[in-house]
Amino acid sequence: MPRRLTAAVLGLSLGLALIAAPAVANDSTASMGAGGLVLQRTDGIAMVSEDLYVSAREVRVKYRFLNHTAEPIETIVAFPMPDVSGSWEENVGGDVDSDRVVPFITWVDDHAVHAQVERKAMVGDRDVTAELTAMHLPLSPSGAAAMTALEALSDADADRLAAAGLINVERGGGSRWISPQWTLKSTWYWTQYFEPGREVVIEHLYAPAIGGSAGSIVGDRETDLPDITAEYAARYCTDRAFIDAATRKRAEGLYLTETWVDYILTTGANWSGPIGDFRLVVDKGAADNLVSFCGEGVRKIGPTQFEVRHQNWTPTRDLSVLILTGHRLEQ
Repeated sequence: MPRRLTAAVLGLSLGLALIAAPAVANDSTASMGAGGLVLQRTDGIAMVSEDLYVSAREVRVKYRFLNHTAEPIETIVAFPMPDVSGSWEENVGGDVDSDRVVPFITWVDDHAVHAQVERKAMVGDRDVTAELTAMHLPLSPSGAAAMTALEALSDADADRLAAAGLINVERGGGSRWISPQWTLKSTWYWTQYFEPGREVVIEHLYAPAIGGSAGSIVGDRETDLPDITAEYAARYCTDRAFIDAATRKRAEGLYLTETWVDYILTTGANWSGPIGDFRLVVDKGAADNLVSFCGEGVRKIGPTQFEVRHQNWTPTRDLSVLILTGHRLEQ
């Protein structure tokens, strides 16, 4: 992968706001239907290998694909991005316009590809993109731009959007609180030609939209929230060693914040057969950070990096990474 672009993308990543429950995803084939991109399986193209690097600063992934049929295949290749929803979480990453498109760079056989992006605002299965656009509201429900636009709504417009299920409005004591109820779905895509019997190398580099919380209950023995504890155990495979490490950091007088990075692995099953050679590296960013994620055969390969490898592997669950960072409180 061309190294000269990495620093530029990393610089862009520093200004991204933290948003709730994001994900990034494996490539998948798609067709362009009346409602937009539709992901579909392909029996003619195999994923020979996937080399994936995931951190809060950047995601890098390199695939090798092989058309194992006797005929050329031309198809839309789609890369689904996170579902972005409105959230109560603190914005601990800086205040930016979260409606802007996250930078996404693609190479095919070392040549840059101009991918397009489809963005839809959805309430359940209903596409409300046109309704939001008509009201001059951003498609992203998260961040300062959305909150500013919603606060500027007249009472009549707010009530109309609430009746349509796009927002929730609460009133009391002369004040009004509006929370968005739609979800932004984004997918990058381009048309790719696969020659028969020839490998194609596809690479992506981008700064992920990460999620996070300005506080954490992990390792806090004075807070008993069993539902959240169970959710973290299921989502991030937080174990006793991880929780005890967080407790020790609290005992040292540190305040813990959370960073979440999600990656959708299961779309890798849309290709023909299993992934031949799969490698994942999760980077927690700093040696003092704590990290937890679900994976078999996790091996520490550096002060901040952990590796998982599989052969002939079909992913059955997506990747969710929890990073805890300790902060010294000012006296």
